[in-house]
Amino acid sequence: MGVDINTIFQIAGIGIVVAFLHTILDQMGKKEYAQWVTLIGFIYILFMVASIVDDLFKKIKSVFLFQG
Repeated sequence: MGVDINTIFQIAGIGIVVAFLHTILDQMGKKEYAQWVTLIGFIYILFMVASIVDDLFKKIKSVFLFQG
C-alpha cells in the first residue's frame, strides 16, 4: 500500500509537538491558545488520514473492478 513508515512517524511527530505546545501554553495560562493548537493539529492529522483512506478505497476499487 501507499502508507510507509515515514507517514506514521510524521503523524506521531506532529502529535508529540502538539502535545508539547499544548502543555507549554496551558502552563503559561493561555488555555484558549492551547486548545486552538490542539484543534489545528487534530484537523491536520485528520486530513492526512483522510487522504490515506482515500488512496486505500481507490486501490480496493481498482482491485474489484479489475482496473489499472
